Amino acid sequence: MLALSCGAAAGQDGPPGARQDELLHLLRQDCGSCHGLTLRGGLGPALTPSMLQPRSDEVLVATILHGRPGTPMPPWRFAIAPDEAQWLVMRLRAGDVGHEQQ
Repeated sequence: MLALSCGAAAGQDGPPGARQDELLHLLRQDCGSCHGLTLRGGLGPALTPSMLQPRSDEVLVATILHGRPGTPMPPWRFAIAPDEAQWLVMRLRAGDVGHEQQ
């Protein structure tokens, strides 16, 4: 598992560059292990812009941080700060996670 520093402050442009790289790696590898390596679905649902569109940012951030009880979705609050989760949601909505995503 990737070693992550917690609580990095995210400014207008998001977390510092190195932390952005860590978060995107976590997204592609750790989240990708359930949501598919291209984030188009697997054990977990697709994390594509069109699939996320009906859900609010608040719901998505809460899901990242607290998981979904009764499902395989674990909480990530031990490794991801709330502002970092918001930044990941922004990147997922834009389809900008470091590989082609439709």
